[in-house]
Amino acid sequence: MTPAAPSFQLLPGAAGSPVILHVPHSAREIPAEVRAGIVLDDGALERELDHITDAHTARIAEEAARLAGVTPWRFVNRLSRLVVDPERFPDEREEMRAVGMGAVYTRTTHGEVLRGDGLDPAPLVERYFRPYADAMTGAVRERLAAVGRAVVVDVHSYPTERLPYELHGEGPRPPVCLGTDSFHTPPELLAAARKAFAEIGDTGLDGPFAGTYVPLEYYGREPRVSALMVEIRRDTYMTEPGGPAGAGLPRLASALAALVDAVS
Repeated sequence: MTPAAPSFQLLPGAAGSPVILHVPHSAREIPAEVRAGIVLDDGALERELDHITDAHTARIAEEAARLAGVTPWRFVNRLSRLVVDPERFPDEREEMRAVGMGAVYTRTTHGEVLRGDGLDPAPLVERYFRPYADAMTGAVRERLAAVGRAVVVDVHSYPTERLPYELHGEGPRPPVCLGTDSFHTPPELLAAARKAFAEIGDTGLDGPFAGTYVPLEYYGREPRVSALMVEIRRDTYMTEPGGPAGAGLPRLASALAALVDAVS
């Protein structure tokens, strides 16, 4: 399971594009030295990766970039979120620590032990989390310098049936859930997303997943950085859990491209 690619990659878009499609959870790769600290056997680990990975979201973003009139930038995590989750707070601010799923997971989607007691997360945070955060911050900084604004669109997926780790999984599970931030998600960005994904089906707002990703350097401080999370229900484009993509993927890529064009 040693990765053949860098741990993350910034794929260039048009010089005048403000959009960064952020794909943090699409990969399954785990470096050998990280695998050694995970207590699951190989079969159990593969099953966990089926549940926790936002499968094919990198492909959705790639297809959307190809279809868009103004090519967006793409920032893609090449390692599994079981290495580190780059979207978590690395400290006590992170509410998912309550279920063992902070920046470094210690429990699985079903509450089983992933890493043994006494884990020191600091080496993984320093080796993987901080370089990722720094690079994403740099990508946003470059868009601000180039075009005066940045639009971060988080591309995620979520299962049709609620998994035990979900803290806020009660209620409807629409085909597309849009996660927002009161400071960084302007009404026009939300409206553009609702219009773009209308052909996929109903869009939910901040449920079952809420919030969006903004580098901490800009979070709550820089209004020129706008952000939106797009959570796609997996049965709309793939066989669950962890199976192949299906006929729905091109429709989702087209909808995402329409959103990119609307905000570019």
